[in-house]
Amino acid sequence: MPSDDQRAVDQRAVDRLAVDLLARTDYGRIATSMRALPFLAFARHIVSDGRVLLRLPRSCGYHRACGGSVVAYGSDNLSSARPGEALWSVQVVGACSPYEPTTAETERFGAAPRRVDGKPYEPVYLSVQPQFGTVHSTDGGLERHFEHMP
Repeated sequence: MPSDDQRAVDQRAVDRLAVDLLARTDYGRIATSMRALPFLAFARHIVSDGRVLLRLPRSCGYHRACGGSVVAYGSDNLSSARPGEALWSVQVVGACSPYEPTTAETERFGAAPRRVDGKPYEPVYLSVQPQFGTVHSTDGGLERHFEHMP
């Protein structure tokens, strides 16, 4: 049975791995609630200084429910894994707040779409400070791939 200290070290490794995996993808889904109902919204993301920075369309209004709340943000390789490659899914949970990206961060987000749901795209940015993460994979693929990580 692992000690409490060992479980804390293991959880920190999972938290780091979760953020590292998010850095390997461009898009994910943010989850929180709006008017007491759960919802998922797509977002473009980058990882900067351990935070997950999100770009969402302002016209959807989801940023109003997310900012100032605890959210879950996740991504996966379910549609991008090559045949035979292990599948993985990751999520981080943390406090979300409005964010003003630097010029360099804005450039890292890349080109924005011109329209979302038929409306001109106007971006809004959020920052998620991960408090904990979860990682799931098939066939031990991540364990083999990341076994060198402390």
